[in-house]
Amino acid sequence: MVDSKRSLDLARSHLLSRERALTSSRDTARSHLSSRGTDMGKKVKKDEKPPPDDVAYFHSYKVRLELLRRNACMAVSVMTAHPEVRKKLRKNEEAIPAMITLLAPEEDTVVHEFCALGLSQMAIEFSSKAVIFENNGIEPLVKCLSSSDPDVQKNAIETLAQLLLDYQTRAAIKDADGLSPMLELLKSEFSIIQKLALLALDRASQDADNRGALRELEAMSKLVDFVAHPEWNDLHVMAVMVLANLLEDHESLELVKETGTLKRLVALITDQPPPEEEAKGGGGKGGKAEKGGSRAAKKSAKDGGKTSRGKKSSEEKEESVPGEAIIPTLPDVKMCAAKAIARSARSAENRKILHEQEAEKMLIHLLAHESTEVQTAAAQALGIMSENLLTKDSIREWEGVQPLVKLLNSDNGDVKEAASLALANLTANNSTNCHDISNFGGIDALIHTLADAREEAVANAACCLTNMATEEALRSDAQNKHIVVKLIEPLKSKNTNVQSKCSLAVAAFVCDVDSRSDFRNNGGIEYLITLLHSGNDEVRRNSSWAIAVCAVDEQTASEVCKLGGMSVLQEIQVSGTRRNPFADVALQNLLNSNLSAKYSLTGALSSTNIILDGFYDAGQLRPGSQFLSLEDYCKQELHDKRPVLLVNAKPESAPKESQSQADAEMAKDSSKTSVSGKSSRTGRETKARKGSGERKSKAQKEKEEKQREEEIQAQLQREAENQSTTDNKPFEMPCDSNLCQYLEEITEKIQPLQTTREQVIALAQYVSDHMGGPIEKGELANFSYELPISQIRYEMKSNVVPIGKIKTGIHIHRALLFKVLADRIAVGCTLNRGDYNLACNEVMLPDSDDTPGAPKFPPKTFVVDLVHCPGKLLRADSPEAAQYQQL
Repeated sequence: MVDSKRSLDLARSHLLSRERALTSSRDTARSHLSSRGTDMGKKVKKDEKPPPDDVAYFHSYKVRLELLRRNACMAVSVMTAHPEVRKKLRKNEEAIPAMITLLAPEEDTVVHEFCALGLSQMAIEFSSKAVIFENNGIEPLVKCLSSSDPDVQKNAIETLAQLLLDYQTRAAIKDADGLSPMLELLKSEFSIIQKLALLALDRASQDADNRGALRELEAMSKLVDFVAHPEWNDLHVMAVMVLANLLEDHESLELVKETGTLKRLVALITDQPPPEEEAKGGGGKGGKAEKGGSRAAKKSAKDGGKTSRGKKSSEEKEESVPGEAIIPTLPDVKMCAAKAIARSARSAENRKILHEQEAEKMLIHLLAHESTEVQTAAAQALGIMSENLLTKDSIREWEGVQPLVKLLNSDNGDVKEAASLALANLTANNSTNCHDISNFGGIDALIHTLADAREEAVANAACCLTNMATEEALRSDAQNKHIVVKLIEPLKSKNTNVQSKCSLAVAAFVCDVDSRSDFRNNGGIEYLITLLHSGNDEVRRNSSWAIAVCAVDEQTASEVCKLGGMSVLQEIQVSGTRRNPFADVALQNLLNSNLSAKYSLTGALSSTNIILDGFYDAGQLRPGSQFLSLEDYCKQELHDKRPVLLVNAKPESAPKESQSQADAEMAKDSSKTSVSGKSSRTGRETKARKGSGERKSKAQKEKEEKQREEEIQAQLQREAENQSTTDNKPFEMPCDSNLCQYLEEITEKIQPLQTTREQVIALAQYVSDHMGGPIEKGELANFSYELPISQIRYEMKSNVVPIGKIKTGIHIHRALLFKVLADRIAVGCTLNRGDYNLACNEVMLPDSDDTPGAPKFPPKTFVVDLVHCPGKLLRADSPEAAQYQQL
């Protein structure tokens, strides 16, 4: 291409010099003939001969060169459709600049057409886009958009559409004044040009500056007018896509609000006439009509507007706007329009304007469309717009809740997901919408959605149900429909969003004993504990909160501890990255519901922690060790470690006595059987030794042998049944009759005392008397308490020792007994564990000065002496109290 251009320039310069030479010789000849005619006195005839053959040759050569250039341009441009040709041209650095040069205005239209075609093919690759931009190819291409030749327009707009994929071209197209010609091409007679113009506008409108320039060019009104033409319905989707880009800006929404373009678009999408200004009900910036009569006012205003339009006088001959006609639009156009509203509604300011323009009406109208794609887009847009508080009420007033509830039963997963999202946003902090959804059967539909295969739909349904759980009536209704059990299966999901939302839903619904029992009995606790290991912060936080709610129940708390939930919460608590406040609350609630675990882990019980039957002190739990249940401790074999102290004041049950009697009778029967067997054998041996003549027949001997075998089989069967009954019998704690007696005595003697101080002193002396009496200081090492406790363990064949059976105890035993008895007579005290089997109790007591008029001070903390001087109260901050808590 470059060599042909160079040869063309050389030929042109040669021909020009030759033409100048011929012109000079011709002028000389003419002057010579003129002088001769004057001298001869004769009139010279004018020379009308044709120009020399050299001039004609020059013109014909020039035409041939132009034809050659045109044909070369055509050939190269057509060949650029092949990738290998484009590859060769990209290696030639002057190929693309030469094409751009040939776009000059003085060149032929055919050259413009094929150069633009070649550039459109070359612009497919990104490197060629950069070369075209660097060689200032944008401006000549923009000028080609105004060409009278539609082929030039088509190729130029196609090239620009390819170039607009690059952000540099998007920024430069406005400076080259290329947006206005693009909009003019929308009026072209050729659909391919319109399509390419819309494609270019779609890509150009992705730049904020270009959107501002398009607003100044009234692009939105022109695009709406374009949508109003039914003959261009195959291009309406692309036009709406450009509008979607423009509507992202708040300024664009303000403009379409003032010009009424948005209402025209809504009317086109819903196949309805646009509402008149009276339909606003006096609304606008200056005021706002009441919501209660909005629909009636708008309807009457619309009817009035129709009447007024029919009675226009002939003097008001206004040209009708194309967008005001009722034009049916394709489903794809409706879908794109709904998506455009959704994109614009991402901004809070835009949501406010869309609400003022009643965009919810269009979206609700689209929910009833037969196309599932339109339904999905409309539901998604409603879900995004529902983040506006006023929009939530408007959707309910425009009867948009019921269609959304119906869409939950759709067979299409996308529709179900979008509808559940919209309902989840509608119910957030809006109790009226919650009740409205319930009235339309939304609870059943949402619970059914929890079992859907679409994970996002499950998450949205769980979120919606969580929002509805804030209303007690709705929560009870959902609980009666076994929602707690339905939430267990989604907890097994691998989707973190589903895990998070369902854990939060569990926390919202397991707020009563029955729900917690159902959740526990169906194995839901195990999956919550599993979620505590999740690497997602939100999943760990919500599952911790669910466990915190479940842990207020003692049985559920025990189940959590049994499944290892307490150890997991402890790990989270000491972690620097996984710790969260909800895990701390869960662990605290778990310990408050399981005082045995709390005392083993923390070594302290507050005055509000009331010890009940079933409490046991297993000693200080070592870090990393698992906290076992009382049943596990009872099943352990005897060992030489410290015993487990049990608190159980329940009387012994009667069924146990009947069972013991049955065991005794069974033992008696077995002994009789063994004795009878022995006597029979002895008799047979005696008879055999005597060798008497009384010989039994063979049949009789076989009968006796058979009878004996049947007796043995019956005995073995009874023993097996007894063993199975023992194994299947529920676990029962050892009874403590002494503790029952203690409670009766203190209730009779100590509880009636007048002051708390007197009750504390009397109770301390009572505990000391039943635990071996006072022990002098320094004599604690000589106080024998281990041997009696070992004897009790040996007699019970268990490591678990009821606290009432201990008659010789030290600090740890006396402090526990004092706390148990004090809690039963409503005397508040703490229980604090120390080192080396030390423990103490603290009480809050007021001053003992009851003199009238004496100053009153807040209660003070005292440590109760139960060992050395029973009943003595030691100030908690005194040296005596510190010495009492140490060896």
